[in-house]
Amino acid sequence: MTAGVSTAFLDELHAATERRRAAFVPLTSPFAGAAPEQVALVRTAAKAVQDPSLALAAQVHGFAEEAFREVQSVAAVAELLRAEDIPAQVGTHGLATSLRAGLTARGADDGGPAGGPTIAILAEYDALPGVGHACGHHLIAAAAAGAFLALHRAVQAGLRFDGRVLLLGTPAEEGASGKEILAQAGFFDGVDAAIMVHPFGYDVVDHPFLGRRQLRVTYRGVAAHASASPFMGRNALDAVALNYQAVGLLRQHIPPSDRVHGVIREGGDRPSVVPERASVEYYVRSASPQTLKDLSGRLEDVAHGIARATGTTVELAWDAAPFTLPVRTNGPLAARWAGHQAVQGRTALAGGVVPEILAASTDFGNISVRLPGIHPMIAVGDPDVALHTREFADVAAGPRGDAAVVDGSVGLALTALDWLADADLRDAVRADFEAAGGALDVAGYFA
Repeated sequence: MTAGVSTAFLDELHAATERRRAAFVPLTSPFAGAAPEQVALVRTAAKAVQDPSLALAAQVHGFAEEAFREVQSVAAVAELLRAEDIPAQVGTHGLATSLRAGLTARGADDGGPAGGPTIAILAEYDALPGVGHACGHHLIAAAAAGAFLALHRAVQAGLRFDGRVLLLGTPAEEGASGKEILAQAGFFDGVDAAIMVHPFGYDVVDHPFLGRRQLRVTYRGVAAHASASPFMGRNALDAVALNYQAVGLLRQHIPPSDRVHGVIREGGDRPSVVPERASVEYYVRSASPQTLKDLSGRLEDVAHGIARATGTTVELAWDAAPFTLPVRTNGPLAARWAGHQAVQGRTALAGGVVPEILAASTDFGNISVRLPGIHPMIAVGDPDVALHTREFADVAAGPRGDAAVVDGSVGLALTALDWLADADLRDAVRADFEAAGGALDVAGYFA
């Protein structure tokens, strides 16, 4: 009989979170943002587009298309836009399921080049194999599209601002780093800030997302008869087994925010033959770009040392899909989001309230170190319902998922409007970004 998994540690984390939440002072912004009459126009428009936004969420949840295959999902977003007479480009910058649409105070366009300050609202819509929308990307798509529609309706009702809003559909977040592929192709050129929202078990505006790399280590040895002449062989599987054990021992001596987890991909063909080829694949994660670089170097040292110990040769293949860097949250933008969520009845927690051990990775990190951005989390279920489970997919399709679309749409639309309407806020957003290190050379970071 298999023993159950204890929830004691999660229970302790939840209790600690509740204590910190009780003492939390909500975030405030010193900036004026948009004028009250502008805000009122957007809020009215957001209510008017709730039904089509929620219908989009249900459609995309039902499609549950995996990375790079989100054909019906992106078509549904485009159709919703076109029903509002908003042109949309589908399939630009090398990815067939990307999407672009643009909006200025003069009206909607197809998201092509334009001048003036530009903020992008990002949509995701890919699902996971086997468990569907267990990360809730259908809600991300619907909240982003709802925010864009609300701003468009408000422009038709008289909203005016300088600059531009883009709706950018970014495929293949799950394990494939679609945003990085698009960024290298120029998809984000001319964008000055980017915002999106992601479902979670808490409302939190600055939750850590770790950088992530992929590493495949392949050992090559010498085949031999495992019984008659094993002394003539050099066992590649032994090398993989030692590598896996060495990485396990390494975990004691890395920062607590680092993660390394792997699976053996190849281990030989039959017991009677000393394996001449074997491989192991790891996900390598860390909380900062520099510590991710450090951890990468340590794994390379392990791999080469074991090759010498076993008489094998080793090949290291990094990043079959583009790596992702940790999310860098922009403080002034985060405070504007928190203020708008407060009006919706949500308290967006700051970083450090929710335990940082509950951390995953996202390709938005690569955008957030190119230009200022936020990736707040919005509660759609209880904290003990984990992302990437069927239970989360079910919760995200229910009433709390719908509420997240409504509240997320308002938050995204008003945060974008604040940035466009308030030059002092834009200056503070840029200053915060530069103080955090400015733009990184993402493509060359590990070169």
